[in-house]
Amino acid sequence: MKHYHYIFTGTGLSALMTVYEMVLSGKFKDKSILLIDENSKKTNDRTWCFWDDKGLYDDLASAQWNSAWFKNETFERQLNLNPYQYKMVKGLDFYNRVFELISKEENITFLNQKVIDFQELGHHCVVKTEQESFTCNQIFNSIFNPELVKTQTKYPFLHQHFIGWFIKSKEPVFNPDCATFMDFSVEQKGNTRFMYVLPTSTTEALLEYTLFSKDLLAKEEYETEIKNYINKLGITNYELVEKEQGNIPMTCYPFWQHNSKNILNIGSAGGWTKASTGYTFKNTVKKSQVLVQFLSKENDLTKFHKADKFWFYDLLLLDILDQKNHLGSTIFSSMFEKGNATVIFKFLDEETSFGEDLQVIWKCPKMLFIKALFRRIIR
Repeated sequence: MKHYHYIFTGTGLSALMTVYEMVLSGKFKDKSILLIDENSKKTNDRTWCFWDDKGLYDDLASAQWNSAWFKNETFERQLNLNPYQYKMVKGLDFYNRVFELISKEENITFLNQKVIDFQELGHHCVVKTEQESFTCNQIFNSIFNPELVKTQTKYPFLHQHFIGWFIKSKEPVFNPDCATFMDFSVEQKGNTRFMYVLPTSTTEALLEYTLFSKDLLAKEEYETEIKNYINKLGITNYELVEKEQGNIPMTCYPFWQHNSKNILNIGSAGGWTKASTGYTFKNTVKKSQVLVQFLSKENDLTKFHKADKFWFYDLLLLDILDQKNHLGSTIFSSMFEKGNATVIFKFLDEETSFGEDLQVIWKCPKMLFIKALFRRIIR
């Protein structure tokens, strides 16, 4: 069996971002690295959006917005995002960027196979695919195992699930300078449901029907709601250019408990997704950079994770949505109706001081969170 220093089982965003940061650091040229995935990453299978004030991936962003609408059934507010910009990066553009870089690195190999098992055996690890096996010093696993969460009840488990349509309309109804961040004016039907609208011209946009809930929908229900929203915008003639579909786990389950000295769970498999919003891209950039710095100094992967106050904030919100899923619109609307948008985005980026935390938290329905806190304490 061929031996590597590091093997990445799965090459989702977290694996590719980590390897990308490894190459940029210049500190891992003496380490052999193998990436294994059954997906060759040659299609545009997803779109990532994030807000940023530091020029992050400006050259890769297919669109950027300086303002965004927040809406519900009773009010709407145009948010000035300054100093942030809301950005969209297409999956294929990111994949191409990473693979172009790593193709020049002689120590990095990509294998298009399906991983069926991996385990730690004393001082080394073994990874098995459907065709062959490999050994390595350490494994970075991004293959999500939902059974870890489904078989326990201490930590709630919701899905952020969605279908998105890229459309081109005959009518110029979109404002390419302003995105719709969340539109809760759609019928909630006992859940947390909203629309994203990400316009790239006056006639082109990505419309995404999104839910935070326990159960998925039939494909037809998502698409019916998208059609209804298109009609509501006054669009009578349009071309469906592309579709995307996704399901992001939303949970504060402590995945890090399954890490070992030589196996680290990353990405959704390691709890890298922002549990309260499902946002992944910015969190992964931060986590991968911290991980690369960690690896240059430390060899015991059990020491990587540290829980913080934001993990607990997210846990309380998920506790509420788990029991009363229809209150998502109420909670997010209370934050954005009169709150400082810059502080809210900074809070969601987990970069606020405790004083700034309170500016956001006090806008939320207090009794909901107080009750959730007491339930969590006695749980």
